[in-house]
Amino acid sequence: MGRYVIRRLLQMIPVFVGATLLIFLMVNVMGDPIAGLCGDRKCDPATAAQLRREFGLDKPVWQQYLTYMGNVFTGDFGTAFNGQEVTELMASAFPVTIRLTIVAILFEIVIGITFGVVTGLRRGRPVDTGVLLTTLVVISVPTFVTGLLLQLLLGVEWGWISPSVSSDAPFGELIVPGLVLASVSLAYVTRLTRTSIAENARGDYVRTAVAKGLPRHRVIRKHLLRNSLIPVVTFIGTDIGALMGGAIVTERIFNIHGVGYQLYQGILRQNTQTVVGFVTVLVLVFLVANLLVDLLYAVLDPRIRYA
Repeated sequence: MGRYVIRRLLQMIPVFVGATLLIFLMVNVMGDPIAGLCGDRKCDPATAAQLRREFGLDKPVWQQYLTYMGNVFTGDFGTAFNGQEVTELMASAFPVTIRLTIVAILFEIVIGITFGVVTGLRRGRPVDTGVLLTTLVVISVPTFVTGLLLQLLLGVEWGWISPSVSSDAPFGELIVPGLVLASVSLAYVTRLTRTSIAENARGDYVRTAVAKGLPRHRVIRKHLLRNSLIPVVTFIGTDIGALMGGAIVTERIFNIHGVGYQLYQGILRQNTQTVVGFVTVLVLVFLVANLLVDLLYAVLDPRIRYA
């Protein structure tokens, strides 16, 4: 197991470098960030040249990237064009988005897996048909429609929640935004769990366990559920990074100042340091989440061994 973890960590290095290089190149060709600093008027050549020297934009792109990566390994993600350190923006944004992601993941695990198990064990029955139709509707409706509709009904019309989240963003205020963020993924988890449960329920090992006289709940929990959760764990693990990076719409709807909000502002203002810094951290989140998912395979299925 130790050698496998070390090997995976070494494999992360070229993936991390390649992903950050691609992001850096894409962000630096999306526009001229200096033009946005001068407002509506065009910068005069002297001012533009001074700003480029100040932010290191007068150097070749490859040199900018090497400088950036060297600073990243020391914990320096650069300075935004407004003079604020990117690490300061991260310190205020990531805790909010992490709490929002935790709420969303809990919805996926509790509701998605529960409905998936129930429908997988009752395949073809009315409850199965109803859940399938509901999840299909959730997948078909865009997230911004779901968010605006819940905000209008629960926040404006009925007054059950605040239409926007406060700056502290406590867990209590993130329940509805977390549900909106997790809605599509929750539907996928439900359908994936249902399919996996229905397929494994016909396996020989399940029939053998039933023939031995084991209680039904033990057969489901010890045998059927553990093997069926492997593809579900894979999806949820990769979805963690997707939820954190894809929360732009949800955070805009509920006025949450998290990672999505900062990325939106960075893209809107062509603030390359902010965008590259935040996406670099999200790349690390994806890599670590995938490693943890692979390690969980051995926990769920004892037959899996890593050398």
